[in-house]
Amino acid sequence: MKKKLYLAIVYALAGTAAEEAGSAVDLFNAPVGQIGVTKAETKPDLFSAPVGTIGEKSAETAKAAESKPAVAEVKSEAAAAPAVAAAPAEPAKTEAAPAATPAAAPAPAVTTAEAKPAEQAAPTKSKLWSYQPLKVGDQPAVNNKTWVRSPIDAYVLAPIEAKGLTPAPDADRAAFIRRATLDVLGVIPTPQEVSEFVNDTSENAYEKLADRLLASPKYGERQARRWLDLARYADSTGFQNDETRPNSWRYRDYVINAFNSDKPYSRFIQEQLAGDEIYPDSQEALIATGYMAGFPDNHNSRDLIQRKYQIVTDITDTVGKVFLGQTVECARCHNHKFDKISQKDYFSLQSFFANVSAVDNIPAPKGEVERNYEAQLAKWEAATKDIRDKQKAIIDSVRDKAEKHHKERYLTDSREAIFKPKNEWTPQDRWVNHRLAYVTDEQSLAAFLRDAAESKGNDKDYSKEIVDKWAEYDKLSDDLKKFNDLKPKSGSNTISAMTELGYADAPPSYVYFGGDHEKPLEQVQPAFPEAITDEKPDIKPTPFSSGRRAALAKWIASDTNPLTARVFVNRVWEEYFDKGIVETVSDFGKAGQKPTNPELLDYLASSFIKNGWSIKKLHRDILLSSVYRQSSGYREDVAKADPDNKLLAVFPRKRLEAEQIRDSLLTAAGKLEDKIGGPSVFPPVPENLGAGNAWQVSKDPHDQNRRSLYIFTRRSVPYPLLETFNMASAQEAHSRREVTTSPLQSLALFNSDVVFGWSQALAGRVINEAGNDESAQIDKLYQILFSRNAKDEEKQVLQKFLNSHEKVVRDKTSEGKFAISIPTGLKGDQKLDPIRAAAFVDLVHTVANSNEFIYRF
Repeated sequence: MKKKLYLAIVYALAGTAAEEAGSAVDLFNAPVGQIGVTKAETKPDLFSAPVGTIGEKSAETAKAAESKPAVAEVKSEAAAAPAVAAAPAEPAKTEAAPAATPAAAPAPAVTTAEAKPAEQAAPTKSKLWSYQPLKVGDQPAVNNKTWVRSPIDAYVLAPIEAKGLTPAPDADRAAFIRRATLDVLGVIPTPQEVSEFVNDTSENAYEKLADRLLASPKYGERQARRWLDLARYADSTGFQNDETRPNSWRYRDYVINAFNSDKPYSRFIQEQLAGDEIYPDSQEALIATGYMAGFPDNHNSRDLIQRKYQIVTDITDTVGKVFLGQTVECARCHNHKFDKISQKDYFSLQSFFANVSAVDNIPAPKGEVERNYEAQLAKWEAATKDIRDKQKAIIDSVRDKAEKHHKERYLTDSREAIFKPKNEWTPQDRWVNHRLAYVTDEQSLAAFLRDAAESKGNDKDYSKEIVDKWAEYDKLSDDLKKFNDLKPKSGSNTISAMTELGYADAPPSYVYFGGDHEKPLEQVQPAFPEAITDEKPDIKPTPFSSGRRAALAKWIASDTNPLTARVFVNRVWEEYFDKGIVETVSDFGKAGQKPTNPELLDYLASSFIKNGWSIKKLHRDILLSSVYRQSSGYREDVAKADPDNKLLAVFPRKRLEAEQIRDSLLTAAGKLEDKIGGPSVFPPVPENLGAGNAWQVSKDPHDQNRRSLYIFTRRSVPYPLLETFNMASAQEAHSRREVTTSPLQSLALFNSDVVFGWSQALAGRVINEAGNDESAQIDKLYQILFSRNAKDEEKQVLQKFLNSHEKVVRDKTSEGKFAISIPTGLKGDQKLDPIRAAAFVDLVHTVANSNEFIYRF
């Protein structure tokens, strides 16, 4: 009884939550203060209703709707959208709808030319604000017109003035260039760069700075890191074996180059989702499909049907979250509780990916990496040829039985496809057998010998001959391991991609009861979510592919799809201002946050499309705006009127991301390597990490000091220093970097031998550049780390620290209890007191670990 009562309460609460969510009207064009105002009419989300009824109104509501005009009068181009019903209703005809503008074209099905009398209209519902066409009206009128350097500023200033506030004054130039360099390039600027900008008296000084930053190759690296978070990028598969993916770095390099070349975002989308279909002659577009191939993968899975389902599920969820800002994964097991996305919508979307298969054996163009890899591999192959030939001979003697033994380890539904003659394969069977070949190697077949030999007579194939063969094979395997040092440690000569294996027919897709792939219900075809659009996919199969993903990619990247541009410009805004205009950057649904400034969001999205989806132009517009130029100094009036700083009357302070901290420390030490691209590297890790062969430190010290972007991302062994500062998880699309504060962060920086080594190098750099004058040294240290000179009181504190700490070091060394660490990289014949120099290293290490360094203001 108690259990039933508990469930009744849970269902009641769920129904109430759904009803409240349905009753909130998002007044997208209303003033900011009216966001979230409710109206009397409620629209319960039919959580448990049949798939086809999602979005329908109750009979009472539908009857009331019949007495109202079919198209409400609106201030801008957005007309009410038709209801999502099991069968599409004929559009209503009316003369009330205004003409659309190019920037705000309504969905094709909502036209004034195809109307019928209002009294015959089917029940309708208002679309969610994020599904509506972009609406850009006149630029808001403001009082402080001199502050408006860009239309962006007018949209920001209007609500600031409405609150009786004023924007913050401009940040000083030194603070601005440090802020902009960290945001755009991901590292601190050099003192020379700061000095040149501060002293630039030309009228276009800020424009020149923005253009220089956006032209730097480091811009692409910084933006790539943000995108790779969303692409759940990793250099390994995850799960228990966490096998290396030797080709993943090619996709990472593709992303870097895409941002540096300012590839239009629309093409960027199309290449990653359907590069093999839309641009079949482009190897770059083929590499781009690595976006889909980045799924976590369990090579040991014995249920290949389930594995296929899990892979396409991962891809579907990632696409929905990243490109459309929709939590479509909620609809996999049931109709979405808040958004009008049904299970049928979800599996129709998943159907676009029904025919994809991962491949790793596409030959790569021969460059330095490939030639070095092949040369090293040739050495290993030559040294191990005799051993490998003997192993192959052993497997060949039992190959038929070994292959049968290996195939029988898979589950029943997988075996049905595996043992079926090839001429009878269905598209689903084709996928299963490709996957089988993909994960099968000689070691897989050797398992037959091991299992039979170690069965102690319980296996029908047990014999002394088998025992002897396994013993010989196992010994040869041990001999082979002795040559592991000859194997290439990184690189490859092939490309990983997602293709459709040269076939146009695809496996069937179904709605699955409760998301269980063993409980199919109705079959579905590729379709876009009905709540978002009435548009139907234009699928054109090719001789080598189904054409499904091309149709999806073109719809997502369409100028008329309002979600895509809104979601992306919001991500860029979040990158600069810590929070997006929509704070839930990957959830533009009803359960996500409403936009704090919807007019600004639509202006940015519309401009983004009009400017040819140019990502650099979007960044430049933000960099040159007054809102980005503001000081971050505390203001009591703003804190009281807008405690969350949603209006942006002051610039938000932001802690640096993990990669920015490490890369800026390397920059300060003068050790950051500028090499772009190539295979991932392994910097040193604490000895007690215990990662074994999963983390073999790169021998080349230059590799150890490369940007954090190039550190090998092993799903099971995150790089400790980055993980401490909330690096992205590679298990799924990572939408926003969390910011936690813990003692481990300070301890990691203070106690790390690697970080201390960078402090020694930084101390050496300071002495080289400032000479022996300690006041000048402190100024130089502050210029490097904080882009400013030290204040007098800071100098006094540090001078006292230096004097007292020198005494501590001297006392401990005289007692034999302390080993000193002096600056490294000193140039010329500089004569330093080693004790004083060791104290100075500790001073540098302390300042580099300060709060000011790991924040940008």
